[in-house]
Amino acid sequence: MIRVLVADDEAMVRAGVRAVLSTADDLDVVAEAADGREAVEQALCHRPDVAVLDVRMPRLDGIEAGAQIRRHLPATGVVVLTTFGEDEYILRALGGGAAGFLVKSGEPEELIAGVRAVADGAAYLSPKVAARVVAHLSATGAAALAGRRAAARERVGALTVREREVLAHLGGGLSNGRIARRLHLAEGTVKAHVSSILARLGVDNRAAAAVVAHEAGIVPPVQAPPR
Repeated sequence: MIRVLVADDEAMVRAGVRAVLSTADDLDVVAEAADGREAVEQALCHRPDVAVLDVRMPRLDGIEAGAQIRRHLPATGVVVLTTFGEDEYILRALGGGAAGFLVKSGEPEELIAGVRAVADGAAYLSPKVAARVVAHLSATGAAALAGRRAAARERVGALTVREREVLAHLGGGLSNGRIARRLHLAEGTVKAHVSSILARLGVDNRAAAAVVAHEAGIVPPVQAPPR
């Protein structure tokens, strides 16, 4: 059973997230919080597998709350919920150790898939979030966007064929174990590939690597939700 903490300053949103997650028989909401500081306190008390955090909350925003949770509970994965117009928060969250990025207006199945993926040690960017991050990073115009995509393809091109395959699946939200099964490799081999990929791309975490994968256009457009 995957234990989940839900934090949002709007009671109706918390109720909606809980209702969505309750439809999955492997997810259990063990705690709720109405602000970022309470989210950290509840996480320390209940030690959830995944913390689902709204970006904008009083006392402590979801980015800082997520970073504190990750510092104290490195085994707890963080999923950030955003709305349109909050792209700068996503970029901050990438640096804070968050592994999942979802929009509140997304499909319920995406929320369930994202929580499962992060609980399994994967990074998960919903397609809408990935597209927005790439666009935000290239906000200076079409030329900048083309330049970033070309730079991402060049960085990915420096990887081995196997590393590119691993990166594509990583960008699609798969954990090491699922990538190993998909590519018929030992999980330890996949872990070594991921470490090499992060170093060669010059990024700090799987979520940032997933952004590069999306920028380079190597993530399949249709992905089955991680189970």
